[in-house]
Amino acid sequence: MIVPEISQNAAAVADHYDELDPIYRLVWGDHVHHGLWTTGRETPGEAVETLVDTVGDRLGLLPGQACVDIGCGYGSTARRLAMTRRVSVTGFTLAAEQANYAAAHPVPGVDIQVRDWLDNGLADASADSAWAIESSEHMVDKPRFFAEAHRVLAPGGRFVICAWLAETGASGWKVRHLLEPICREGRLPSMGTREDYEEMARQAGFTVTGYEDVSRRVARTWPICARRLVKALLVDSEIRRLALGARNRNSFLGIPRLILAYRTGAMRYGIFTLSKG
Repeated sequence: MIVPEISQNAAAVADHYDELDPIYRLVWGDHVHHGLWTTGRETPGEAVETLVDTVGDRLGLLPGQACVDIGCGYGSTARRLAMTRRVSVTGFTLAAEQANYAAAHPVPGVDIQVRDWLDNGLADASADSAWAIESSEHMVDKPRFFAEAHRVLAPGGRFVICAWLAETGASGWKVRHLLEPICREGRLPSMGTREDYEEMARQAGFTVTGYEDVSRRVARTWPICARRLVKALLVDSEIRRLALGARNRNSFLGIPRLILAYRTGAMRYGIFTLSKG
């Protein structure tokens, strides 16, 4: 498990996303996660929706099911799956700005809450399915992240996690110059390996039914984000003012690191499918 030199907590994560909210939506879009390219000809928006649909497929979502979106961001993934799969979704985010955006774009059956997943307040066995797209990285207590998902899911429920992962056995220079700074700059309390995640899932009571490394299919997300950010800094004085004056401005240093981390194999992107019972 990679742990940053400066510890990160839920308050730091919330501050990061609240302060940089306009830049995140401009540079990364309102889904705030990677795209998944299948043919290589998809637009960035299509690739993002492909990732969402892949999650829905692996969950085997059925109309009427009660679902949980752990770390839902702006609620875009929850809205898409609610509309396309006819499910109800309760989403959790730490960021008030993200919840405000979700409230301004309501969809029937979607409830977005500003609340820490580690203290979610949901009843035992109250959900049929759950997913976490690039939010487990922000969890201070990752074993509890898995344990809460297991508690909330009904027997037979499925849990899909899309996660930024550290290369198994990453060399010292990759940890020192790529992975540790990515955690620090991205407000990640830790970054695990595939083996870390699978062990924590089993300890929580899950059965690991699937895993796929899709690093090559998501990696082009970051060059796209880098181009969007440079363009915004050049033409938009308000974005430039915010980016240069933000408390969290060192986060932007993570973009070139992420590009290099994928190219060197220091960082992986994995999709886990888990089942309860």
